[in-house]
This record gives sequence, structure tokens and C-alpha cells, in this order.
Amino acid sequence: MIPQAVLPIVLLTMSNVFMTFAWYGHLKFTNKPLWLVVIVSWGIAFFEYCLAVPANRYGVAVYSPAELKTMQEVITLVVFVAFSATYLGQPITINQGVGFAFIALGAFFVFKAPL
Repeated sequence: MIPQAVLPIVLLTMSNVFMTFAWYGHLKFTNKPLWLVVIVSWGIAFFEYCLAVPANRYGVAVYSPAELKTMQEVITLVVFVAFSATYLGQPITINQGVGFAFIALGAFFVFKAPL
């Protein structure tokens, strides 16, 4: 069994893989009609919701809603960086890395005990 504190992280990571493909996977298929990629993206997003909703439902027993949202955003960036470099063939630039680092710093403060 997955520990209660880890389960939301696993589910959010899996959901973000689906959502990243739903939002950005079609960029390799610009020759397909927009209506088609919208429908396919919605189909992929359904599976994302099937993972994200339980992640938040289980996660609220351990984390605050603000912590869950912050966790989701950081996971989204990590998944996107990997997706962008491997699937889209566009590695992250220094400027983007610095911007993502600032977002990670913000996440640190959300999880940090009151100052």
C-alpha cells in the first residue's frame, strides 16, 4: 500500500502526464483539424480528472488545499520539462529554468511553517 502522504503525489504526477499530453501533445500534429485535436484532448483529459480528483480527495487528509495546489503546480512543471525535452524536442532554456526556480522557491514558502 502507498503511504497516505505519498499517494496524492503519485496520483498528481500520473494525472499531470495525461494533462500535459492533452494540452501539448497535439503540437506534433499540426496537420490535423483543430476540432479533432480538441476532442482527442478532452478524451485524454478525462483520465487526468480520474486521477486528479482522487489525489485531492485523499490528499486533503494530509495536506492543506494550498499545499495540494502548490504540489500540483510544481509537479506540472517537472512533467512539462521532461515532456518538452523528450517529446517535443525543445529543451528548457536558462531563462525558463530561472523562472521555474522562482516558482519552486514560492512552493518552499507555501510548505514552510509560518515565518
